[in-house]
Amino acid sequence: MREKYPSIEQINEADRIRMVKDIFATITGKYDFLNHFLSLRRDVAWRRFAVSQMQFFNTRRFLDVATGTSDLAIEGALCYPDIRVTGVDFVREMLDQGVKKVEKRGLSQRIDLIKGDALHLPFPDNSFDTAGIAFGIRNIPDTARALKEMRRIVIAGGQVLVLEMTFPRIPCFRQFYDLYLNRILPLLARTFSPNPGAYHYLGESIMNFPSVKGFAGMMKDAGLANVKTHVLTLGICHLFIGHKPKSA
Repeated sequence: MREKYPSIEQINEADRIRMVKDIFATITGKYDFLNHFLSLRRDVAWRRFAVSQMQFFNTRRFLDVATGTSDLAIEGALCYPDIRVTGVDFVREMLDQGVKKVEKRGLSQRIDLIKGDALHLPFPDNSFDTAGIAFGIRNIPDTARALKEMRRIVIAGGQVLVLEMTFPRIPCFRQFYDLYLNRILPLLARTFSPNPGAYHYLGESIMNFPSVKGFAGMMKDAGLANVKTHVLTLGICHLFIGHKPKSA
């Protein structure tokens, strides 16, 4: 049982990527349960809201980047019965779990899950109406490149959606959330998870994520236009939406 990982501020990008792979390969069995339990099932509502904001008008295709166990991919397919969905992740153990969930839902004909890298998406330019990533962008050290890749593979006018945990700005709630991330969450994870050190990393990754304004600026720098943000559950989660310019 791994108790703690090195601080993300103390390691280089290559080591962080290896650490992220190790983390997600070892928590697969309890991943969905802990996501729902530790967020009081708000993660389900957040994904549903993100999917409700999607737009399909040309390819009728959706790409779920860092799909994990495929919750966002499945939600998209259920909400829009006439689209095809592709999920990409670089952790085989997570994809294997996702395949089981897709089959259980009877969606194998509409959802394809493939092993791939968010920094080198294996698709031609302009292949999807919408690309999304849920709770995964903070695990990609080269965030700018990941955003540019998502921009590349959507069509002109297409969407890039990022759903991510953020540190709230309300002062009294910030104090409670800090306590929850750094004390309560690791304690709960030690009870339920085979790798409680993963949840120390979770808290640290949220606290080191850019400010809402800062991340919106990163999306604009990646070439996305009309970037909008949606505040969810007192600011502990945000949905960011940008569009590939129609002239692109």
